[in-house]
Amino acid sequence: MVLLVSTRLDEFCNILLRTGSLKFGTFKLASGLLSPYYVDLRLIPSYPEAFQQTIDMYRSVLEPDLVKRAQRFAGVPTAGIAYAAVLALNLSKPLLYVRKEQKEHGREKKVEGLLQPGDKVLILDDVVTTGKSLLEAAEAIRGEGGIVDDAVVLLDRQQGAEANLRKKRMKLHAFTTMRRIADKLLNLGTINEEQHKEILSQIIS
Repeated sequence: MVLLVSTRLDEFCNILLRTGSLKFGTFKLASGLLSPYYVDLRLIPSYPEAFQQTIDMYRSVLEPDLVKRAQRFAGVPTAGIAYAAVLALNLSKPLLYVRKEQKEHGREKKVEGLLQPGDKVLILDDVVTTGKSLLEAAEAIRGEGGIVDDAVVLLDRQQGAEANLRKKRMKLHAFTTMRRIADKLLNLGTINEEQHKEILSQIIS
């Protein structure tokens, strides 16, 4: 994984807090794992200023070579689609999105949008845990002839995604990690020692 150290970490933590995107409790994740905390970045597009700030954070990860290699951007449902759509528009890239389930009517497609065999596709999502959703999206795109080498996310929860993607010939690029977020929030006094330990207990990489 290529992790860009960002001076915007404080800004991202502030966004998590003011939008209520970080919650503690017991949550079942898309990966099927249980977690004592949840990061819900689906809330951010409801706050235009915060949404623009997070788009800028994505762009700090999207170095020129990465953008140049990608012929198309693909959003992972559901949260990744909103971010991918704005980034594709801003960077003049054709947009795809991957359905959770294949349609049973019409053209019965799982990948929506124009995809030609041999197209290089950059996948975008908001948060990654084990990489399950990213890998399913990559499999669907590769199944239709696309080439997927890279995935970009805002936040890596550090629960195996980097290694799992590497096994499938994919490189993970993240704006930040959950350890950095947890350490920063503890330093700011916005989470306590117990909450900090709960977050770190989930990290395996």
